Amino acid sequence: MRSKLSPAAAHNDKHASDTAVLLINLGTPDSPSPRDVRRYLAEFLSDPRVVELPAWLWQPVLHGLVLPFRSRSSARKYESVWMSAGSPLKVHTEQQARDLQSWFDERGKPIMVDYAMRYGNPSIAAAITRLRANGVKRILIMPMYPQYAASTTATAFDKIAAALRKIRNQPALRFVNHYHADARYIDALRRQVQRYWDIHGRPDFAAGDQVLFSFHGLPLRTAELGDPYYTQCLRTGSLLADALGLGPEQYRVTFQSRFGYQKWLEPGTAETLAELGYQQTSRVDVFCPGFTADCIETIEEIGIEGRDTFLEFGGTAFHRIDCLNEAPAFIDMLGEMALENLGGWPGTAREPRGGEAGRFALT
Repeated sequence: MRSKLSPAAAHNDKHASDTAVLLINLGTPDSPSPRDVRRYLAEFLSDPRVVELPAWLWQPVLHGLVLPFRSRSSARKYESVWMSAGSPLKVHTEQQARDLQSWFDERGKPIMVDYAMRYGNPSIAAAITRLRANGVKRILIMPMYPQYAASTTATAFDKIAAALRKIRNQPALRFVNHYHADARYIDALRRQVQRYWDIHGRPDFAAGDQVLFSFHGLPLRTAELGDPYYTQCLRTGSLLADALGLGPEQYRVTFQSRFGYQKWLEPGTAETLAELGYQQTSRVDVFCPGFTADCIETIEEIGIEGRDTFLEFGGTAFHRIDCLNEAPAFIDMLGEMALENLGGWPGTAREPRGGEAGRFALT
């Protein structure tokens, strides 16, 4: 008996397929209630790759101080952005999976698509169980993190490994590590920003307007230990600026979502917005290239808190540009990248070289 699939994978249930693509994003609480938010934060902040402190030291602090206070404040923030179908991250990630499934269907590719969250639901273990129950023997894991970080991409791989420890007859797996400089990703970002400017006008750079490319922050120590995230963010920002025709004085790469008292990657987004406001900058546009789907960090932290900071310190006009979400160019990129990474697996064959380089056909 075939197991019930997620809405995305169920769309392809009419195709008998032993190959699947599993999109993985960070996670979300089940509801904006303090109880559900606390459960989610407890799982998230207990990951040793997220908070790199000894458990004997961190767990008492987490459960005695952090969760009792942060759960309620975070719940209010989640409530301010919650959608009728769930959290923005879940809604957008699920739609990305649906659209990618349609992309494969339209091209006659018998590939099943599903999605999972690293923390919260739908879980990675449940997704793998569901796919295996539906006959899937090969899974391409695609974390939705363009820039590699041990606290994001590696945690997804950790969870996959944990799930496989409980499976005797394991599926074959492949992983996408990062795509921070992929030309298709950069072009999708460019299109997203340009689409916004086509509607709302381009900033007046001659008057000192600024663009911020805000990435999720990490402790500085992670870069010192060899994590490539910082340099990959800088590379993405530089490539996107070039694609948009921005000079070095017209944009900044910043880092948001600081937590705790250790030194973090700089410059900070909040501090930069305060600085630009104090300088009475007329307009600032903020875009978050490292987030492939809008979420609490982009909608609330940037769109509400960041806006308020900029305006309170003297800025005039604040613009938040939506993340890639379901942008067609991004779905095209995901589909093409998936086919490239599926190439050479048993049951796959290269298409003739007359077509686009890097495309593969499943037989």
